[in-house]
Amino acid sequence: MLLLAVDTATPAVTVALHDGSSVLAAESQVDARRHGELLLPAVDRVLAEAGLKLEAVTDVVVGVGPGPYTGLRVGLVTALTFGSVLGVPVRGLCTLDGLAYASGLDGPFVVATDARRKEVYWARYADARTRLTEPAVDRPADIAGHEQVAGVPAVGAGARLYPEVFPDARGPEHQSAAALASLAAERLAAAGAGAADGVGTEAGAGGPGEGFLPALPLYLRRPDAEVPKNYKVVTPK
Repeated sequence: MLLLAVDTATPAVTVALHDGSSVLAAESQVDARRHGELLLPAVDRVLAEAGLKLEAVTDVVVGVGPGPYTGLRVGLVTALTFGSVLGVPVRGLCTLDGLAYASGLDGPFVVATDARRKEVYWARYADARTRLTEPAVDRPADIAGHEQVAGVPAVGAGARLYPEVFPDARGPEHQSAAALASLAAERLAAAGAGAADGVGTEAGAGGPGEGFLPALPLYLRRPDAEVPKNYKVVTPK
């Protein structure tokens, strides 16, 4: 197995290769405005570091968000293109799950990322591998004191931005390429074992924080750019 994992749903452009046993190469660059410029060169570099060609990839996993529209679609379009060209499966993974996995926390905690517009994307976890709630988008003031948020540590850039809501903010702040690939490899292995036992862990199976998701964007809200409701097309005479 050679797994290529990518995620552009946060300010970090993350790429990693995993062979089923360990991470072969990984790279993360934080630049919220240059996802489209940075992703393909990063893929080239991790392949070169591992001494492998793109044609050796057998599986692609992509972070599906939640995240801002523009950045999120860069990773998804790239992953789906690779899957089509190589003829390999493309699976989605919740971006928040990657951050949770990278935290290594054992007890309950929250992952919160910056959703812009003074909002956060967030979800609660039982531990680094188990998400308890579906991802949501809210204003920090609306979830302050919420039973799912109060009294537990918080991971991610959203937690750093709003210390009044998340006083126990911890790392990582952004997505970890190595953690994303390692979690994806774990879930692929579980999917294979589950198939042998007749129990699936592919997209849609298990609880909210188990298995894979379809390789489709998880926006949670409408794009910033929209056609005005009363927009009228004016035809030149």
